[in-house]
Amino acid sequence: MRFMMVLSAALLGLAPAAFGEESKLYDPSIKHQPKDGVVRFYGAGGPHTAFQKVADAWKAKTGKTVEITAGPESTWSAKAQADADILWGTSEQSMTAFLETYKTFSSEQVEPIYVRPTIIAVKKGNPKGIHGFDDLLRDGIKIVVTEGAGIANTSGTGTWEDVAGRLGRLDDIRAFRRNIVDFSKGSGASLKAFQAKDADAWVTWPDWPVTHSDVLEQVDLAPERTIWRDVNVAQSPEADPETAEFLAFLVTPEAQALMATEGWVR
Repeated sequence: MRFMMVLSAALLGLAPAAFGEESKLYDPSIKHQPKDGVVRFYGAGGPHTAFQKVADAWKAKTGKTVEITAGPESTWSAKAQADADILWGTSEQSMTAFLETYKTFSSEQVEPIYVRPTIIAVKKGNPKGIHGFDDLLRDGIKIVVTEGAGIANTSGTGTWEDVAGRLGRLDDIRAFRRNIVDFSKGSGASLKAFQAKDADAWVTWPDWPVTHSDVLEQVDLAPERTIWRDVNVAQSPEADPETAEFLAFLVTPEAQALMATEGWVR
């Protein structure tokens, strides 16, 4: 009984920090006023290169511009709180975190639009001969993983352990973890760590080897190891009128063909 009382008191003490922490990026003094004649589209890096291809095609058809801002959330959060017409989330958990900061948007507005699989990125030329998951467990293989660590909003959070634990074998997770040389807080940071630490493999998404083909190439995971995460969008209820038109174009066959060049499918 005494143990239960002490545990309960400890949990109560942790409650504000562990269970109800406000987003540190949210600024209640910022008024959301996106209707300014420009469609503004914000999110984490990765999908932005494919989105830009679609935005360019849409501009060619309509003459209308979509301004795309990508990167670590802290670099654009204040501006997005003021003028975002659309947010994209690089996974469901990423968008859920966004909704803690961008109060005008709600879960009911979120629409998954594309998915992509986890893959292994290796050095160009694949010098270590990595052809699948089991090769990542070899002695001496150096792996980078993307992990938000509770402080960064990134689609890569948890992907490595989902892949490693996919078959329910604890030894796979142990062996994989022993070979991790960097837990990077974001995909851009992972690419930097991959190069700085002379790593052999990085569990990531197909768009990174496509857009960095000078240093990376893709190795597919077997279907039983592959996990899929979506990219989703949310439109502000106060968005510019052209926003809905662009989002409709974003899932047309023409746009799907452009998105597929970087591994995004429907």
